[in-house]
Amino acid sequence: MNRYLRALPPLETLITFEAVGRHSSFTGASRELFLTQSAVSKQMRQLEDCIGVPLFERKPRGVMLTPAAQELLITVNTLLTTLHQSVTRIRNVHQPNTVSILATHALAQFWLFPKLIEFNKAYPDIAVHVHAMNEFDEASLKDYDLGILYGQGEWGALNCDFLIPEIVFPVAHAALDVTDIQTLEQLASANLVQIDTSAWHCLDWEQWFEHFGIDYLAPEKAPVFNQLTLAFRAVQQGMGIGLAWTFMGDEAFAKGELQRVTGFECVTGRAEYLVSVKHRPLSPCAVVFREWVLGLAQGEI
Repeated sequence: MNRYLRALPPLETLITFEAVGRHSSFTGASRELFLTQSAVSKQMRQLEDCIGVPLFERKPRGVMLTPAAQELLITVNTLLTTLHQSVTRIRNVHQPNTVSILATHALAQFWLFPKLIEFNKAYPDIAVHVHAMNEFDEASLKDYDLGILYGQGEWGALNCDFLIPEIVFPVAHAALDVTDIQTLEQLASANLVQIDTSAWHCLDWEQWFEHFGIDYLAPEKAPVFNQLTLAFRAVQQGMGIGLAWTFMGDEAFAKGELQRVTGFECVTGRAEYLVSVKHRPLSPCAVVFREWVLGLAQGEI
């Protein structure tokens, strides 16, 4: 008999155990897993029998993990997370006729999504899976064919192609009267939509003004958003003047829905790069998508 089958409990009991440990309740786990409470209880008895030690202390409201169960939960969490990441990577990278790409929320929404319609028309047999997150690095790319990564292009483990320069400038709704704002000092005194960048890499107003040698401190009552997409949406609704990046608002500018405020812009020297893992060859579909994206950025498409 296989040593794992003989020594390890069934996988479904470990998945259920993780849910019970998180909820400290058989009932909570049953709701999450769409199982009956008796089915959860039966699986936990099976797990205890397999391990040979008690895992739960029954309480009037839920259950409490024993010290042995707490130790087991740490191991189970680690193993399930590793397994999930591995399955996700294999599914993303090796699924035929698909391309997986990782990008920030803002770039995916404002630059990539609108252009995928044209790609689908040109290559209807290739499915593009877009995964958006704001915090990722070169290690995150192991789970995806391609990524669009912000920085200076200095990632030793990645192939990097320059995509979009970072140029940041003030914008406002077209109906907002900004005719009296001509200087940086006047701009600093205007109603500015603020971005909270404490949790991720993004330029805020303080850093933007610093680029021009001006000290700026946001007013206490200024509107603040922790996502670039939310801040830009507030600008589109006329809430105030906000910062925009070169990849944002092309359609809104073309329709006359947005206007630039002053001619000042901050060129940071950073950029968005199309990247892929060096040691893993791209699939034929990923090669097609890479060439198409680079051609798009270079104005060849």
